[in-house]
Amino acid sequence: MAHRTGALTRVLLPTTALAAAIAFAALPPSFALADLPGSRNAKVTQVYEHALPDVPGKSIRGVLVEYGPGGYSPSHTHAKSALIYATVLEGAVRSQINGGPVRTFQAGENFTELPGDHHNVSANASDSQPSKLLAVFVVDTAETELTTPDRQ
Repeated sequence: MAHRTGALTRVLLPTTALAAAIAFAALPPSFALADLPGSRNAKVTQVYEHALPDVPGKSIRGVLVEYGPGGYSPSHTHAKSALIYATVLEGAVRSQINGGPVRTFQAGENFTELPGDHHNVSANASDSQPSKLLAVFVVDTAETELTTPDRQ
């Protein structure tokens, strides 16, 4: 069901599982992105890309982040043009943005990263169960690097 408010359209999905099923059913074959140096038990796969109609130079990209038990990604930033909407699909993910509080997001919960944000913590909240999140990027089409780990 879509609700229209001005120029924005908000789509309400009944469940995260349904949303994930719909998203993945229409995707082209996926490809894995290079593992980030400093990550542990983490797999990052770009699963979707499409140019935005009527927004020259902008694209939407879907990235599936899978953490095994105790898995994490190093602190990082994303492409300067990236607006990111992330939804936890399975398990729980710990996240910290711009030095704010470390928050734990459960399956079905989401968060946003704005252009220029620093992602201090991105990790599985469990040492015994896997977790997954889908990060949807709105980004400059020409961007080749979506994630840059902090220099150690």
